[in-house]
Formats: sequence, structure tokens, C-alpha cells
Amino acid sequence: MKRVLFLTGTRADYGKLKSLIKRLEAEVGFEPFVYVTGMHTLSRYGYTAQEVIKDGYKNIYVNINHHAGDPMEMVLANTIKGMSRYVYELEPDMIVVHGDRVEAFAGAIVGVFTNTLVAHIEGGELSGTIDESIRHSISKLAHIHFVSNKDAYSRLCRMGEDPNSVYEIGSPDYDVMFKGELPSIQDVKRYYEIPFDEYGIVIFHPVTTERDQFKIYSDSFVEAINESGKKFVVIYPNNDDGGEYILDAYKKLNPKHTKIYPSVSFERFITLLKNCTCMLGNSSAGIREAPCYGVPVVDVGTRQDGRFKHNCIMNVDYDKQSILDAIHGQWGADYSGCKVNRFGDGRASERFFAILNKSKVWSTSLQKRVCNELC
Repeated sequence: MKRVLFLTGTRADYGKLKSLIKRLEAEVGFEPFVYVTGMHTLSRYGYTAQEVIKDGYKNIYVNINHHAGDPMEMVLANTIKGMSRYVYELEPDMIVVHGDRVEAFAGAIVGVFTNTLVAHIEGGELSGTIDESIRHSISKLAHIHFVSNKDAYSRLCRMGEDPNSVYEIGSPDYDVMFKGELPSIQDVKRYYEIPFDEYGIVIFHPVTTERDQFKIYSDSFVEAINESGKKFVVIYPNNDDGGEYILDAYKKLNPKHTKIYPSVSFERFITLLKNCTCMLGNSSAGIREAPCYGVPVVDVGTRQDGRFKHNCIMNVDYDKQSILDAIHGQWGADYSGCKVNRFGDGRASERFFAILNKSKVWSTSLQKRVCNELC
């Protein structure tokens, strides 16, 4: 029986990990454990730990690693401390982390120092802001890599990772997106009491390297939304430094034209995205998920610099007029004929299980070395 510990710190990474956890829970020979921490545990962001608990996993542990406003380095330290104790008690065979958040970084650090195999989901991606440094740091700590496409595979090899430890499985959230089991838009609107027939989605995150400017950026962003006259479903930003400026600016949103939510569950969010008229902000969902449905995207600022850009995505600066012009230009634009998917085919959990079901992966060396082998 292999004990596989999944760490989730945000609503976003849980959407990526969910199909993998469920797959292992259904298979003989594996015992998945879910360590829930980070934004999940904060009431300000909707206490989304409850969403994980509702999914009914057999083994769940919730740890509060910070309070709203704690600096990122303190969150990192707290997560290492809490998870270290848990790992020593559980003695898992593998720790699975996703992406580029400080909780995932902490999980990788704990795994390395406890001689536990670390598997990283979606390494080799380009993130922008501090997230990219964190993602690549996790990749250098991780022993095993499950990547979304050949571009990410190639980047990890160029970073010196052993090609034999890099597996292309696709993005796991596509397993949920492409299986036809999403709730209906009518049910989602009823659940969240959304009165708009036509709406856009707003997700705007802080950029930690631009923190000092983000009050001005947030105010301009909100002014553009208000002046557009369009209806929007607004979802809170993540809890990075600078997020308080965004939340303060949201108090100025026109309440007749906006509905604001601390969080939206992954399946319901995908339904909202699939049926929206436009997506606005700087979330990776505008880069990865929206193009699958041909949704017009207004990508604001620098957070997604360097990432894949489809022709349904319009990038603009932070000034109000640029954002306003882009909203009007993208609102209702028809990209249905050019949907694109660069990150998988909805079979990630199937591939993930097939790999973990072979002895090869469990014999991966704990001793990391820089590999000069070309991909």
C-alpha cells in the first residue's frame, strides 16, 4: 500500500489535484492523504477547506498556516513547520505538490529533508511575478515531474532535470472540464444568486514585484469596470502581498452591475467561464482554460508575461482607458471557431495512475543531480 500525500493550499491548485486524488482513492494499492492549508483555511476567502472536506476523502488533515496579511516568507516558514510534523507521523511514500505557491514550495522542502519522494504537477511552466521563481525552485527540489505539454517537458530538461523522471500527462483540471459532468449554468446561477443574463468574469491578482504600484493599478481597474457599464461576476484575488489594495478597490464597484464572491468551487467556476461573455483580469484561467471554450479574454498587466497567448487574449496595460477599450473590444467577440487546447486532453489522471502503478517511479533516486542529457 503506497501512501501518497497531496498538498493543497488554494482553490486553484485543488482544481488541478482533484482528479488525481479521486483516481488514487478508487484504486487498490494506494492510500491518498490530503493536507489542506493556505487560503483554504481563511474565512476571508470563503474557507474553501470545506469544499475539500465535502468531497469525502478518507484521509484529510486541515492546518491553518497563517492569518490574512501575514508576509509570504512567514507563510512559508509556518507551512514547513506544520507539514514537517505531519510527515514525520504519516511517513508517506510520496508528496505531491502543484504549481508555484509557497505552500507547494514548503511541501517540496519538507519532502527533500525527510527523504520522501516529491512529485511536482505542472513544473516547467512560465508564471510571471514571484510565482515563476517559486515554481522553478520546486522543480529543482522535486524528484518526479508530471508536466502538461512538450514545452514544459523541454524546459525542465534544459534546467538539468533527468528526462527519465519527467512525464507528460496533461493538465489535470482538463479531466474535469472535458468529461461533461459540470453543473448547468442555470443551477450555478441559482446557487450563487446571479441575476445577470449576460456577464463577464473578473479575477485580478496582485503582482508581488509591483506591490508599491498596485493601489493605483487596482483603482484604475475598478474605474474601468464601472465605466464599462457591463455586468460582472467578481471573484476575490489570491492572498499575495498587495491583495488588500484590490479588495479595498472592490468596495467601489457598482453593486447593481457586479456580484462579488470570496471563492467559487472549481466545477461551478468552469461552468461560469464556459458561459461568460468575457474574462477580465490577470488569472492563469484566462490563459489556460478560457481558450478551450473560445472565451474572449482581457489580460491586464504583466502577471502572465511570457506565457502562451491565443488570439482570443488581448493584453493591455494597467491604465483605465486601455482596460475600458479592451472590454468594449472583446465583449461578445466570437472566437468559437478557433478554440485551442495546449495543455492536455482530459486523461491526466489516467496517465498519472498508470505511471504510479509501475515500479520504475518508486525507484527514482532521492539524490538529485544536474543532468546534461538533451530532450
